[in-house]
Amino acid sequence: MIIDPETLLRDKPAWRIALLYPPQGHWTEDDYLTLDAGHLVEYDDGCVEVQDVPTREHQRIVQYLYRMMFEFVQSRGLGEVFVAPLPVRLWEKKFREPDVVFVATGRNEYEDYPDGADLVIEVLSEDPGSRRRDLLTKRDEYCRAGISEYWIIDPQQQKVTLAILRGVQYEACEYLPGETANSERLPGFQLNITETLASSG
Repeated sequence: MIIDPETLLRDKPAWRIALLYPPQGHWTEDDYLTLDAGHLVEYDDGCVEVQDVPTREHQRIVQYLYRMMFEFVQSRGLGEVFVAPLPVRLWEKKFREPDVVFVATGRNEYEDYPDGADLVIEVLSEDPGSRRRDLLTKRDEYCRAGISEYWIIDPQQQKVTLAILRGVQYEACEYLPGETANSERLPGFQLNITETLASSG
């Protein structure tokens, strides 16, 4: 069998598959929402951002947070709780996929996806770029989108930051092992910081 070297280079990335998709800056919301990448992908004004695959430790914390919040929300009929990957529309041409998201009953949808959110949680990874995105970029975006609470779980620095929306900006408070963080958006919901950080395994 003759293999065309221009078509198939074993052990090399299949770059030409990118030609099947729109170039950066030309993706529409429909293009993004119909993408089946099997990966966490976010959307920003015509461009897509492919995120790193999370570690098992990261996913253990996400699963713990989801179980805690799901039980609390479901038992009170307050809405729904989801985990990534699930696109959440922050505003026109802007989607993020928070690690955990609470959507209150009655919130609007956009193309069957949440149109905004009421509380989001991100679990930080060790990658500097990812940490910067979650600590700075997403904090600004979630604030602009009017999301009431933004929880940041930081296994590396062993702390949890709870940012509560006050007017047009977040007011943040840090919690350390041995302390308990209480939600304002979900009165009665709280996180034991020691147990949360230990859930990574």
